[in-house]
Amino acid sequence: MARRDRLTPRTEAMTRISHLKATTVSIGRAALGAALGLGLIAALLGTAPGRAWAQDAVQAGSSATAGAIIPAEGRGPALWVVSDEDSTLYLFGTIHVLRPDTAWGSPAVDAAFEASRNVIFEISNPDDQAAIVPLIQQYGVSPERPLSSLLTPAELADLDAAARTIGATAAQMDPLRPWLVGLTLSVAPLAKAGYDPKSGVELILKARAEAAGKPITGLETLESQVGLLAGLPEDIQLAFLRSTLDEFDDATTELDALVEAWAAGDVETIERLGVDEMRAESEDVYQALLVTRNADWADQIETVLAGSGVTFIAVGSAHLAGDDSVQAILEDRGVTVTRQ
Repeated sequence: MARRDRLTPRTEAMTRISHLKATTVSIGRAALGAALGLGLIAALLGTAPGRAWAQDAVQAGSSATAGAIIPAEGRGPALWVVSDEDSTLYLFGTIHVLRPDTAWGSPAVDAAFEASRNVIFEISNPDDQAAIVPLIQQYGVSPERPLSSLLTPAELADLDAAARTIGATAAQMDPLRPWLVGLTLSVAPLAKAGYDPKSGVELILKARAEAAGKPITGLETLESQVGLLAGLPEDIQLAFLRSTLDEFDDATTELDALVEAWAAGDVETIERLGVDEMRAESEDVYQALLVTRNADWADQIETVLAGSGVTFIAVGSAHLAGDDSVQAILEDRGVTVTRQ
């Protein structure tokens, strides 16, 4: 089946907001949105349990240690190689939040990482709360439109109950824009289930890269990822927040299944849970969050491939599954991609 023409950020940047309007609640509403969606989640939520969210966003710094990872059963997470005559690029799918005891260690991934002279993530500073604070101040605060003027008393009560699970209150979140509160709270239930941004793949690999002196760069920036959400109309942001509150107490069964599939290298299940369900929810959201960004990343990967050497590239697993994955786009362009 022929694939549809792919969008590019350069020609379609102005359509992102309209793409997201249809069913914005799927951006980060459940665990999968946080686990596979935007790399900024670690910077936004890498806070100490039990302390006020508003204080943590300014004061707390978190970084993963480069400790040992429990070996996965079998081959471990999927790994691809993009290559030409003088370049080898390893392409690795990640989960942005994990339980600390998740077994995902892989000799193949370790060898690829060690052989690489540099590392590329979605964003170069996924744990940089100092960088996220100015963005929150610019894009996430609107005291002239407090949440208390936008939500019903019942919704405010639900917000307060949810906020207290991360050491905050509805009053502390009142000056924040709905997208920011919705994204923050979308991950809060995962903490109850033992998921932690500091145990996410990017922070582990970033610590290893820093310890080894490997240069780190990003395919995107924190600001571009924040802008994707902050550009939504207020009514769509509120729909996202209300959906997050409605589903706040839901179980994390689907995320558990996805993490299990990821750790086993089961790309078909990742596609079904992390990609197909997004597309079924909204083709527009699917295009905006995955296809458009995948095409942009493929452009950047081709630029790296035009050079020489060995590079390790780690992005959310949803970007590496399905017919519109980064690998599929590269293969359509005649680039050699093989799974290890």
